Amino acid sequence: MLEACGVTRRFGGMRAVDDVSFAVPLDGITGLIGPNGAGKTTIFNLLAGNLAPTRGTIRMGGRSLDHLRADRRVALGLARTFQIPRPFAAMSVLENVLLGAQRQAGERFLMNWLVPRRIEREERANIERAEALIEFVTLSRLSRAPARMLSGGQRKLLELARALMTEPRLVLLDEPAAGVAPALLDTIADRILALNASGVGFLVIEHNMEFVARLCRRVMVMASGRLLRDGTPDEVLADPHVVDAFLGGAA
Repeated sequence: MLEACGVTRRFGGMRAVDDVSFAVPLDGITGLIGPNGAGKTTIFNLLAGNLAPTRGTIRMGGRSLDHLRADRRVALGLARTFQIPRPFAAMSVLENVLLGAQRQAGERFLMNWLVPRRIEREERANIERAEALIEFVTLSRLSRAPARMLSGGQRKLLELARALMTEPRLVLLDEPAAGVAPALLDTIADRILALNASGVGFLVIEHNMEFVARLCRRVMVMASGRLLRDGTPDEVLADPHVVDAFLGGAA
């Protein structure tokens, strides 16, 4: 389980996240919805280690993550994507995905001199894995193209491939459907479902409720920094408090 226990994050006098507690399975697909400004992305930043909570604790698999940097959380199997994709524009799609490879012996300078054949084998294996992931997200024909050539939807797929390169147990997906053409949206949904069937879990921030209902059996709702509701998509959408929160956010 990934657990948030009484998590609060203040920015000055404002509580962006206010005493939030939940537990999500590492092998499921859970939705996280709410109006703009509800605190959803702040929660992701806290879970991923990009922010520290003012109060509360975060655990994964029973282990506290509170004092671990973001890169250490990735090494433990917690990956994330961003609402606005952040590829390295001048690097190729393949090079961007390769950045996600973990535990590379070649990252230690002396190892390149001491065990060059091992480094070569690792690099070859990483390239093969990256190419397989690029094919999985349907970007093979663009593998050697610079990332700046990708459309918004293709950049979402690239971020998903780069996150998968870390061999995650759970991926935090921040608005995978935002600004994506319908054809690519189907591809993204299909890939998420296929990955989940293979054992990868997801916590998904999304405003597209049709997309959420297609993927998630469980949905959590945030409003004004607090957890407002937790249930199935049908239960959540039938709750007048949820409807009021969304209408208030739109207003």
